[in-house]
Amino acid sequence: MNAIEGEFPALVARLAEGLVAREALLVTAESCTGGWIAKVCTDRAGSSAWFDRGVVTYSNAAKHELLGVPEALIAQHGAVSRPVVEAMATGALTRSAARYSVAVSGIAGPSGGTPDKPVGTVWLAWGTPVGVSAVCAHFSGDREQVRAATVAAALRGLLERL
Repeated sequence: MNAIEGEFPALVARLAEGLVAREALLVTAESCTGGWIAKVCTDRAGSSAWFDRGVVTYSNAAKHELLGVPEALIAQHGAVSRPVVEAMATGALTRSAARYSVAVSGIAGPSGGTPDKPVGTVWLAWGTPVGVSAVCAHFSGDREQVRAATVAAALRGLLERL
């Protein structure tokens, strides 16, 4: 376990506390993390009190079929983009009982990067009762480090929005 992964239990504890206090549920919509955000959330005993579900939509077809991301949006902007990740966060909320969502789509590597979207590029979006917001992050390291940094950023972003 690296230093970032060591932070996960404390971040999830704070997240659980905040969601329980608001009587709110969380849904995750994950691509590049492959369910890792949902995993660290459900590692915590009692997570069923605040975690509704997680959806892994690794393929573009899954993003469309499970989250309702328009195919045209993916074709126009690519899966790793603000419009797509915002649509993922919104789709996760509309297809669940949750009031908070987090969605991630990125290029974890080692291949798949382009000059415009190099390896380590990740879009993250959070859905809340007041709307959806998104940021683009650029993480360094190998595939595992990029994915771990994405999980940490997703959890921190949720905490900031509670």
